[in-house]
Amino acid sequence: MLLDGEQWRAHFDGYQREAFRLEVQPTYTMPKETESLSRFLRGEPKPVDHNAAWHQRVRGFLAAGRSIGRVRVVRRPLTDYQRYQFAWGIPGNIAAGEDIRILDATEQDFGLPNQDWWLFDGSSAVQLNFRPDGTQINRELVTGEMGQYEAWKRIALAHSVPFVEFLKEHGDARS
Repeated sequence: MLLDGEQWRAHFDGYQREAFRLEVQPTYTMPKETESLSRFLRGEPKPVDHNAAWHQRVRGFLAAGRSIGRVRVVRRPLTDYQRYQFAWGIPGNIAAGEDIRILDATEQDFGLPNQDWWLFDGSSAVQLNFRPDGTQINRELVTGEMGQYEAWKRIALAHSVPFVEFLKEHGDARS
């Protein structure tokens, strides 16, 4: 089943305990981010309210006793989009309460899929399908046995490090 618009928002917001994302695309082409990415690449300062709506949602999830996190898979050198995420996106998301870890797959394949997905409460997953240029095609709800997603989550968590630790190990990868 494909989830779009309100169906996607309702499914996402309806989780009870934990939302976890595996994020693997080197670039995301999202109309909402085009101007921000361009500003970042021109060296302009980050707007004070950058990603404010997402930060508000994350704080709401946490206030309701729910957790949210992701593992961001990277291969060095980082793409322009990843540098943008590292400089403008991830720090604010972490400050809002999202647990974000980095898995450096530059020198090792960990057996993870080359597809993004969210896992909700261990009971449903949503695969995020993308074109090669990073444009999202659709979101596909997966129900039933979640053992494979749980296994991938364990692998991703075991081989990733907190964002700040990644920056310490690899220098300031944001520039």
